[in-house]
Amino acid sequence: MQQNETCDAPASCLSPSGFFPSMWKPGTVFLLALLLSLAALASPVLVEQDWTHYVRIGAYGLRSNNADKIVADATASGVFGIEVDNDIEGRYESFLDPREKLEAIQAVAKKAHAAGNYAFVYVAGTECITANADRTAHTLFKDHPDWVQRKITGEPAIFGGGQAFWIRKGDEDVWVSPYAPEWRRIYMEHIRQIAATGIDGIYVDIPYWMTHFEGWEDTWASFDQYTVAAFKQQTGLDAKKDLKLGDFSDPNFRQWVDFRIQTFTDFMHEIDQNAKSVNPRIKTIPEIYPGIESESVRVGADVYSLYSVVDAIAHEYEFGEGSHMASERSPLNWFYYQVGMHSFRAFAQGKATWILNYSWDGDKVVDKREAMMNLAMSQVMDGANFWDAPGHSMAGSNDLPTRTRIFAWIKQNENTFYLPRTPVDPIGVYFSPATRDYYAHDFIRSYRGILILLMQSHREFEIVTPRTLHEFTGEALILPDVRILTSDEQSWFEQYAAQGKRLILTGNDPLKSDHQSNIVRFPEDPGKSYISSLEKDFDGSTPHQQQAFLDGLPSSPEIEISASPQVATSISRVNGEMHVFFANFAGLVAGKNPLQRPQNVTVTVPAARGTSAQFLPFLGEVQPLQGELKQGKVSFALPPITKGAVFWLEAN
Repeated sequence: MQQNETCDAPASCLSPSGFFPSMWKPGTVFLLALLLSLAALASPVLVEQDWTHYVRIGAYGLRSNNADKIVADATASGVFGIEVDNDIEGRYESFLDPREKLEAIQAVAKKAHAAGNYAFVYVAGTECITANADRTAHTLFKDHPDWVQRKITGEPAIFGGGQAFWIRKGDEDVWVSPYAPEWRRIYMEHIRQIAATGIDGIYVDIPYWMTHFEGWEDTWASFDQYTVAAFKQQTGLDAKKDLKLGDFSDPNFRQWVDFRIQTFTDFMHEIDQNAKSVNPRIKTIPEIYPGIESESVRVGADVYSLYSVVDAIAHEYEFGEGSHMASERSPLNWFYYQVGMHSFRAFAQGKATWILNYSWDGDKVVDKREAMMNLAMSQVMDGANFWDAPGHSMAGSNDLPTRTRIFAWIKQNENTFYLPRTPVDPIGVYFSPATRDYYAHDFIRSYRGILILLMQSHREFEIVTPRTLHEFTGEALILPDVRILTSDEQSWFEQYAAQGKRLILTGNDPLKSDHQSNIVRFPEDPGKSYISSLEKDFDGSTPHQQQAFLDGLPSSPEIEISASPQVATSISRVNGEMHVFFANFAGLVAGKNPLQRPQNVTVTVPAARGTSAQFLPFLGEVQPLQGELKQGKVSFALPPITKGAVFWLEAN
C-alpha cells in the first residue's frame, strides 16, 4: 500500500499496519508517546484491525476504461471495500492471456487508493467458461479434457447454456480438477500476477468439487485421473473401487470425505501463500455458499477449515432451509440464519465475516427497502459485514438510497459492531466438525436447537470449537449430540469436568469417562425437541418447554434480560464494556410482512455497574438511558425495539 493512502475506518485502522510512516517527523515521537499514554488512561484501548473488518461492500463490473466511474460511484454511496468483477481464471480467453485484465486491475487499485478506499478482484475457483464454444476451435475442454472433474462413471463436468443462470447459450462451462498439475501451475502464476498489481484482495468464487448442479448432487466427485492418483498416494485406497459412496459408516468413504475437504483447504492456502509472496498485505477471501450444514461436506468447501488459511470469508449463506431472499424468510429461518452467522464468527477467531446475501427479487407484496433493512440488521447485530446485492447478482443494489443510508449508519457506529467481541460469562456450545461431517442431520438439529433456546431465553452463549477449546473458561459447556471426539478433545472434557465445571451432554454421549455429578446427560435431546416444536408452531413455542434443561444451566450474576422469545439476543464485551445486541423478528411473515412488532425489553444488572447506559436503535442515534435502582440491582426499561438495537453500560 502507498503511504499516502487513507483508511475509512476507526482510528485503530489508519492503515494496514495501523499508522502512517509519512506522519513521523523529528521531535514528535516523545509528544505522541505522551498523548497515547494519557489516552490509554482515559479510555479503553481500541484493538488494531485491518480494513477487512470495516467493509461496506458494493460490486462493479471492471473494464479497461471504467476505473474512475467505479471509484466515484462507490465513494458517493458510502462503499468501503470495492469488489470488481474481472475474472482472469474463470474465462478461458484471459486464462490464456491475462494482460489486458491485469492492466485494468492495476488501474482500479490505484484509483481506489487515491480515494482512500480498498478494492478486491473476483476470480473463479475451479470453474472456467469459454465464450461461444460452439463456434470456437479452442476451448478448455477441447484443449485439455484431462483437466476436467468427472463422475465415477467418467462423465466430465461440462455444462452449457441454461444449466446455470450465468452460462450463456453457446458457452462451455467446465469444472477443473484442483489436482490437474499444469492448470494449477498456471492458476498460481496468475494469482502472483494479480497480487503484483497492488490490488488489496483476491476474491475466489466457489472453489468446489462439482456436486451442486442437477444430476451431480450425489456423485461425490471428482474421479478424474489426477484426483484418484492423489487419493491413492495419500491413503493407499482406490477411490473408484474401495469406497461405498455416500455410506458414512464406511471408514474408507470417511477418508474420501476428509480428503475432499482438505483438498480445498490446501488449495486456498496455496492461493494465499502465492499472493502474499508478491504482496504481503493482500487479502485472500473465498466466497462460499455452504455454511454449517451437510452441503459443506458435499462440495468440499468447509468454512470451519477454511477460516484458518484465509483472511476473511464471504458467505453466500443459504442456511440449508427456507428462501434465499430476506423478503421471503420466516422468523424461524431468521433464527437459523443467526445460528449460522454466530458460528461463522466463532470459526473466524477474530477474522472478518462478510455476508453476500439477497434481500429482494421483484416481490410485489414486500417492500424492498424493508427487506434490505432486515437483512442488514440481522448481519450487523452478529458482527458480520453487509453486502447488498439485487436478486442473485453480486453488483448493484435493490434500492441505492436505502443502501447509502444503511452504509452511512454502519460507518458512524462501526466500532460498536466491528471491534472484537469477547465473552462475559458465557454458556459454551460445542461445534464438532467431525460429528457434522459424518452425522450432519442429527448434529445440526441439536446444535441449532440449543443455540436458539439460548438466544430466545436471552442467555449469553459462546460457540466453542476444537481450535478454541483450550481458551474456553465458562462454567458450563454443552455438547449437542456430539458423536466423534479426538483423544485431545476427550482429555480436555475430562479435565474440564474434573475442575468442577458443568458438562452437559444432549442426545448421544461421546464420553468414555464414568459418571461425575457435574456431567449432566439429556438422552432425550432438548435441542432436537425444541426445533421440532418450532417447526410445528413457531409462535406457540417458548423456551419454557425446555425448562428442565434451562434450569440445569448456571445463571449469570452479570445480567438479566426480559424480552419476547422472538427477539434474538447476544451478549458480549466490546472495548471493555458489556453490550447486548438485539434482533427482533416478531411479527414477520414470509413473503407478506417485513415489518416487526415493536418489543419492550428490560435489562437488569448489579448496582455496582452503575445507573447509566446507552441505547442505539437500528438506523437511529445513540440515546442515554438512566436505570432504576432497587434492591441492589439496576433495571433499564429500553425504548421499544423495532428492527434491532444495541444496549451497553457506560464505563464507571
